[in-house]
Formats: sequence, structure tokens, C-alpha cells
Amino acid sequence: MSASRPIFDLGIENGTLVRPSGRFPAHVYVGGGRIGAVAAEPLPAAETVDARGLLVMPGMVDAHVHFMDPGDASREDFPTGSAAAARAGVTTVIEHTHARPVRSEAELEAKRAYLEDRSVVDFGLAAHAWPDLLDAVDGVARAGAAFIKAFTCTTHGVPGLRAADLRTLMTRLADTPVPCLVHAEDESLTEQAERRMRAAGREDAGVIPEWRSREAEEVAIATVAQLARRIPARVVIAHVSGLGALAEIVRALESAAPLVAETCPQYLCLLESEVLEHAAFRKFTPPARASGSDELDRMWDAVASGGIDYVATDHAPSTREQKRDGSIWDVHFGLPGIDTTLSVLLEGAHAGRLTYERVTEVYSQRPAQVYGLYPRKGSLEVGADADLVVVDPTQSWTVRDEDIKSRAGWSPLAGRTLVGRAVRTYVRGRLVAEGDKVMAPAGNGRFVAGAGG
Repeated sequence: MSASRPIFDLGIENGTLVRPSGRFPAHVYVGGGRIGAVAAEPLPAAETVDARGLLVMPGMVDAHVHFMDPGDASREDFPTGSAAAARAGVTTVIEHTHARPVRSEAELEAKRAYLEDRSVVDFGLAAHAWPDLLDAVDGVARAGAAFIKAFTCTTHGVPGLRAADLRTLMTRLADTPVPCLVHAEDESLTEQAERRMRAAGREDAGVIPEWRSREAEEVAIATVAQLARRIPARVVIAHVSGLGALAEIVRALESAAPLVAETCPQYLCLLESEVLEHAAFRKFTPPARASGSDELDRMWDAVASGGIDYVATDHAPSTREQKRDGSIWDVHFGLPGIDTTLSVLLEGAHAGRLTYERVTEVYSQRPAQVYGLYPRKGSLEVGADADLVVVDPTQSWTVRDEDIKSRAGWSPLAGRTLVGRAVRTYVRGRLVAEGDKVMAPAGNGRFVAGAGG
């Protein structure tokens, strides 16, 4: 007697599966929280979903979010931020919080325990490099930190690292698979600009691009590249903001400094001049750099061609009240972004700026690879976690502040119409969001360790 055929828990049938390598019609089946089969013909399953006319993608991996938790819950927290992620097709986030930084193995373990019942989606955690605590890096890496965040200028209350500190940090990380994510802005240049403009009594929104200048970002990237040529650590440049910064990445790669480049949707959608109208609502750093649509087009080209390795949100929300509470110098940096980033990329694919295959690469597979989560995350291969997002590539929707699930309650993209949206999101085979409704509670998400853990 032949063995009976397996009955899967879930089958998502008749959709078009999208991997970085291509797309094809298929059925995907889930058993025990993992992808059990990708089949050309239907297989038995306890539950089936008809995805006819829809795309089936690996769940998105947002490798750079700030959920402020534990911390100032008025800006964001894990229950709210992770619910927004689920609705938007993101199944794994990597989070770090500047207000309550993780600098040691004990602090990472405490945060992991605190978050056990607070996330809807799976999550990794990052740690901060502190100038006088660099000897703690080894323990943090062993505890499962996805990356170590290093600032080259003091920002958000986190002290900047000098070149000597960066060299020490990178030397320690050279013996681990854990990357260093560098916020690249040269402190001497940002400090000088701030002193000059404060002395002149400047309080206008134009201080933002002058304070956090192109030159400051480019000089810091060049410094990091000099070290990366000599020290075999894995180094990622966070939020590459524009063409000048991108040119520094290209120069680094050409001279054998293997930098990885991250960018964010704000650098694909927003113009530098918008800060003059929107003031604190466009205060983030590095700021928007594009002077017009032609420069945005060139940033999209870099995403499409591989000049940019992956996309993340740098989701760092503040409420409207918080953005209005103080001078342009004092209000929080940061934008909300988790609610809209996948749709920004899908709109790009709809418009022909990049392919749907590349969307899955830059916002799922590649970040999972960079931070040691692949192939468990960021994959549609058999055996991977059944983190899936079903996408309607033709759904046209207008971003409205009132629909933002993040605690911010607003979006810099409000009023824009995007084409393409997640309609169902699964984490390890469990439906966590359908349409605008979040279906799973906080506590559904599990911690995922980075490559060193």
C-alpha cells in the first residue's frame, strides 16, 4: 500500500509566485509554519486561498525600523508598529531604539524578553556601538544582534564614533558574521554648520539641508571606505540619500572596499525643497537631496540596477503634535514609513522603474541575506518560514493620514496615489493581516537571531 499524500495546513493557489530569479504560476503549500511545497498542480490542504490574478511574494524584511519600545510610546511602540508592518506586507523587522539603546549582551537579552508578547510580526534586534563600550560587541553579537549600529556623528543622543573608534569596532567585527550599519555624517562638518547657523539666529527650515549637508555624508562614507579596504568587516552604509553619496559608494567598490548600500523610500519620493514648505515634517537625516524628478529617476535606476543593495524604511515616527512642539533644531528627526514602503516599490514596478522580481530582492531576500536571516526569511523555497504576502498589483489607492496605522497618524506621502498593495500577509503560515484589518495579536511575532547568535 502506498503512503498517503501529505495534507498541508494551507494552500495559496493559482497565484503568480515572484522570486528574484523570476515569476511563474504555481501553488504554494504550508505545513508546520514552513513552506512545504511549491507545485504546478493542486495538493491536498486543510485550507485554500484563491490567489488568481494576484502576486505571491516572500514576506518583506524591513531591516531598519525604530519602534521606540521600550521607550517613548507616544511616538511608536511594538504592538502598533508591528501591526502597521503586518498590514503593509512586512513579516520581519529589525529594530533598534535610540532612546533606550542596546549596548551589551544583558541589555539585548532584557529587550528580547520584554518584547516576547509585543510584536505581531517576527523581529530581530540590533545593538548600538558606544565609544567606551566597544569591548561589549562580541557578547552582543553572540546574543543574536542582527547588526551593530555605529554613528559617525552624535545624533538622537547617541555619541558619534571617531575614525579610531570605527577602526576598533570594525576590527572586532571582522571575526564575526555580524555587520556594522553605519550612519555616515561627519561630525566636524555638522558641528561647524550648526554653530554657524545658531550664531546667525537661524530658525528657518532651510537649516536642515545646510546642517546635515551632502558634504558631511560624503566625507563620512569616504572615511568608512578607507577603513573597509583594510579591515574585513561587513559594513553597510545606512540611508544613502542621493547621487553624491551613491558616487562615494561606487568609488569605494571600485577600490576594493566592499560596502553594502541601503536606501529608503524618502530618497526615492521626496525633494530637498519640500522642507521649506513642510519644515519639521521633512526633518530627517540625512535629508532629502533630490532637486527634481531627474535625480529621483537616477536613484530609482540605482535601486533597479543593483547600485543600491536593499531598501528599508528607517521608520522613525513622531506625531503631528510632536513635530510642532519646538524649534526646527529641537523637534525629533524622522518620518513614518512602514505603512507605505512596499506600495512605493510596487508603484515603481507598475510604472516600469524596476521589476516585481527586483522588489522581492531589495525588500525581502537581500536584507535577509545581509543580516543573517536567509534562507529562513526572505525566501519562497521549500523549508523557509511560510512568511508570505499576497499582492494585488493593480489596486490603486490614495495614501490618507487617517489610514496610517503607525502612531504617527500621518504620512509624508499623503495625497499620493499608488498602484499595488498587500492584501493578505502571513507569518509562519498564520494570517496576520487581510485588507486593512490586522488579524493576529501582539505576541504572535518571534525573535529571530542574527548570524552571530
